[in-house]
Amino acid sequence: MRIQALPLPARPIARLPAPSASAAPRRPLIIRVGKALRGLFDRLIAASSLVPNDPVLDMRDFAWTEGLRAEWQAIRDEARAVAMDQGAAPSLSDISPDHRTIAAPEMWQSFFLHGYGYPIPENLARCPRTAALVARVPGLNSAFFSILAPGTHIPAHRGVTKGLVTCHLGLIVPQDGDVRMRVGDRFVRWAEGETLVFDDTYDHEVWNDSAGTRVVLLIQFERPLAQPGRWIADLFLGFVRRSPFVQEARANIHAWNRAMSSLDR
Repeated sequence: MRIQALPLPARPIARLPAPSASAAPRRPLIIRVGKALRGLFDRLIAASSLVPNDPVLDMRDFAWTEGLRAEWQAIRDEARAVAMDQGAAPSLSDISPDHRTIAAPEMWQSFFLHGYGYPIPENLARCPRTAALVARVPGLNSAFFSILAPGTHIPAHRGVTKGLVTCHLGLIVPQDGDVRMRVGDRFVRWAEGETLVFDDTYDHEVWNDSAGTRVVLLIQFERPLAQPGRWIADLFLGFVRRSPFVQEARANIHAWNRAMSSLDR
């Protein structure tokens, strides 16, 4: 199914105020120290991993992905209903401070269901089937519809911790161009109704070289770990979840939902 660029919105687009570079919050000490020690943490976590540490993982090691594939069309329909009108889903750069240097506004949009362990009740209520399916994911950390505009390139970047693994479920994948991702030295491509599981601590980047919009359900979940890796990963994630950056993102999501609700009145 070919999906072209999103139509212009029939209603005004709510925007969160973009902070200036000087207004950007300083990383808390624990996060700065954690980032400096991230290589050590990741090596300790990798040594305790119960699944391979490869860039791209075998989806058969994660049995719960079968449920996503079985009901991908229902998930796709909910994504269309809540997030496919331009302006319905905010730019990820508006929500997450750490993504403001990665993607231009309106090019990478997101509709969050869970973010770093925090559910977004009003969004979950609008996607009941998807909500039920992601609730079955062991160690669920985040889940959101990731919407990539035509012609977008997300430059090379890496995830926060090896304690998390990422899964993409292809929902809308344009067929008129090359829509791909590089993870480490591997190039992968999405397919509608298929899951892709990978380790985002490997350097990775994304291209949508097509005239259509790419949509996936992005899920982050805890890596299966033995001790002491489980303890290290939980400790680090606990600090991240309480950090000002995650708390600001939560506040931004709720502010966006309030703004959109006021436009509907």
